[in-house]
Amino acid sequence: MAGIEGAPARPGLYTEPASPDAAGLPMEAEPLNEQVLTPMRRRLLIAAVFVAVIALWEVVVRWFEVSHLIVPGPLAVWQSLVQLFSSGEITNHLLVTLYEILAGFAFGAALGFVLGALIGQSALVEAILYPYVVAFQTVPKVAIAPLFVLWFGFDTTSKVVITATIVFFPVLANTIVGLRSAPRDQIDLMKAFTASGWDVFRMVRLPQALPYVFAGLDIGIVLAVIGAIVGEFVGAQAGLGYLILQRNFSMDAAGMFAILIVLSAIGIVLHMVMRLIARRVIFWADSFSDLSRGT
Repeated sequence: MAGIEGAPARPGLYTEPASPDAAGLPMEAEPLNEQVLTPMRRRLLIAAVFVAVIALWEVVVRWFEVSHLIVPGPLAVWQSLVQLFSSGEITNHLLVTLYEILAGFAFGAALGFVLGALIGQSALVEAILYPYVVAFQTVPKVAIAPLFVLWFGFDTTSKVVITATIVFFPVLANTIVGLRSAPRDQIDLMKAFTASGWDVFRMVRLPQALPYVFAGLDIGIVLAVIGAIVGEFVGAQAGLGYLILQRNFSMDAAGMFAILIVLSAIGIVLHMVMRLIARRVIFWADSFSDLSRGT
């Protein structure tokens, strides 16, 4: 057919030359959104980057003869980490911090979800409460942490409260957004069939909001680690934050790095557990990974 071969491409579009197959017909181009990295290749890439960073760290410390009081080498950090666990010193402090993280997360997430559900469905509640919630969120938690220690004491209660205040707002904001993202036509259809407000919430709004809620929980479980450590920095008698302060006073940088590695491991494990729970609960939502990653 005349005019097909050598026809100019449409402006603004890139077209690769089609190679003819055995029948002489042009083959279809592969989709551009095909994932290049398989899960195995991604894990290998992550491991390779980790090994490269550790090796570069050791080389820099040895080459420039950096003092171990400033930046210890990976070998010294590993020895401190092994000593912490072999001596059993870290066990009690680790359990205390885990309790503060989980209890504060549970309390803050429950409060954030309940209040978010009320604000997401009632304009009156939003007008009354939401400005105060935002005003409280703008206050740095480090600034009010000494007050919580003064009110609730030096035990774990004050750390749980501080952790809950940090977890509270991400869950609240995601719950409100999720409830308001429910399709209006589905809500109108439910009301047309004389569904009650509870039925609309249970069958339309809540399923639509759950991916957003779990995105907020995914963020909150990681922030809970920060909240517990902040509370222990202000005043504590046990916990990983208390251990960090002890190592800081004794100028043990390797010990501080070892405890930071433990805290990072806790955050990663809790993050993975939350994502596993989310995949089980909201199995119909394929976009949870995008939500949690984007948020």
